[in-house]
Amino acid sequence: MNQRDSFVIVGRVNTPTSTLTGSQLYRRLLRYVAPYRKQFAIAILATIVVALTEPALPILLKPLFDGVFVERDAAMIRWMPLMIIGLFLVRGLAEYTSNYCMAWVGNRVVMDLRARMFAKLLELPAPYYDEQASGNLISKLTYDVTQVTAAATNVLVVVFKDTVAIIGLLAWMFWLNWKLTLLALGMAPLLILIVRLMSVRLRTTSRSAQTAVGDVTQVIQEAIEGQKVVKLYAGQNYEAQRFEVQTNRVRRFLMKQASAAAAGGPVVQLVAASALAAMIFFALRDANGVTVGGFVSFLTAMMMLTGPLKHITNINEPLQRGLAAAESVFALLDQPGEKNDGKLRLERARGELQFENVTLRYEGAERPALDNINLTIAPGETVALVGASGAGKTTVANLVPCFYRPTTGRVLLDGHDIAQVELASLRSNIALVSQDVVLFNDTVAANIAYGAMKDVDQARIKAAADAAHATEYIEQMQEGFDTLVGENGVKLSGGQRQRLAIARALLKNAPVLVLDEATSALDTESERHVQAALETLMKGRTTLVIAHRLSTVENADRIVVLDKGRIVEVGKHRELLAQGRTYAKLYQIQFSSETPANA
Repeated sequence: MNQRDSFVIVGRVNTPTSTLTGSQLYRRLLRYVAPYRKQFAIAILATIVVALTEPALPILLKPLFDGVFVERDAAMIRWMPLMIIGLFLVRGLAEYTSNYCMAWVGNRVVMDLRARMFAKLLELPAPYYDEQASGNLISKLTYDVTQVTAAATNVLVVVFKDTVAIIGLLAWMFWLNWKLTLLALGMAPLLILIVRLMSVRLRTTSRSAQTAVGDVTQVIQEAIEGQKVVKLYAGQNYEAQRFEVQTNRVRRFLMKQASAAAAGGPVVQLVAASALAAMIFFALRDANGVTVGGFVSFLTAMMMLTGPLKHITNINEPLQRGLAAAESVFALLDQPGEKNDGKLRLERARGELQFENVTLRYEGAERPALDNINLTIAPGETVALVGASGAGKTTVANLVPCFYRPTTGRVLLDGHDIAQVELASLRSNIALVSQDVVLFNDTVAANIAYGAMKDVDQARIKAAADAAHATEYIEQMQEGFDTLVGENGVKLSGGQRQRLAIARALLKNAPVLVLDEATSALDTESERHVQAALETLMKGRTTLVIAHRLSTVENADRIVVLDKGRIVEVGKHRELLAQGRTYAKLYQIQFSSETPANA
């Protein structure tokens, strides 16, 4: 068996972005090893030294038996123990060097792949996240990438080590008795066929296992994030059953994988044992010219071949698992990042927004989310977007920072098509405060001065918190601005989280502001604080307000009413009420539902 046959890949690998053969996929994987070629070369050289010690033992057995036990050679008796100790000393040092260097390279490859995958996640467009379960994405970074390491490093160690060992042992066997060696090699085609058949089975089960692990991660994440709902609605048994179903799927796929891998070793050993039995039979029939030491040495070399052959066969399991994981990893890395081909750099914008014949249809949707939207917002103007759920309010807001791009039409900022503006430059002019406040498990100060603002001095952070009506509760915390807020601000109330988000927007001081349901789901006291903070934030800024509660937008400069992706009304609060159309009906419905029955 040669090196290539030992890990031959059958068939082709299909990924969402390309179709690669197994060898192409493996070559791409090895490119991540290339930066550490020196350490890798040391590991391979040490591995070859280990492999060369394999045939050294049966080579020593011939003079041991012939010279010591038969001829009673005094020099051989003195030096043979030292030669055996020296042999295993060299082997031990080489094996340590090989294992350490290969582990070092493997861990660096995992770190590099994770860094690239995480960087890719940060640049992927919003529509990609709409179609991907977050648990599966997390599984790619935590589970799949570790499977790749074995294929990129450990597999090569086994290939080099055992291939050299097999060549050395066979060379010694040829030198001793070429007829018996040819008999042994007659079994090689059968072994190669076994390896080929197992490859397909292992790759298929590895793919299925990785998908199932991603589903398990998703169930865990949902149970953790929704633990209050689970407890309140007695969903523990339901979630436990979901988890059991998914983990059982993983178990089944892993057992199929284990079954295929476990079958390889015994089959290879059975074939090797058959060859050994045949050689013993023929050797005993024709013992002329065969010394005791030569015969023992030949049998020892033959038996030692079973170990490398078993390793070569078993290598298909980590190899196929690693290549299946590599498909998953490269499928993520090959995803096109957020389109950012704009060349124009904006300094501080005036804040004029224009929507010209904008239509947007989400992939697979029956009707457009937005249909021929035309709207101009003057610098410093506050425009409210209202309408029933699904009318397209949030979609309009998502177009401004280019989270989504129009199917047709264009959006302009200060007369510049935002598609021609560099994304970083565009988004530096936009601040967002939404209903679902995003906070990170960091300090209060770090959440206010987030991202590009991380080097802002403490005085400016405190000034932003003051303007957002947040300083009072922040200073009551044990560590003040250095207090950790917990995962997504779990240690804070809804109103406190909103005011931190407003402080973040105030510190950014962007000329365009998007408020997406910023005061919904708050109690009266919290809403009063948040509303006061928002009034400070909105001064002098072009503001796009999305609101379901129409009472919060009565003072807007203009109110734009959307219905099924179209603009159906535009005007001030009193004007729209007087017209008695869509806005008036929405207002009447909300007013009736919010007014107590005995009022």
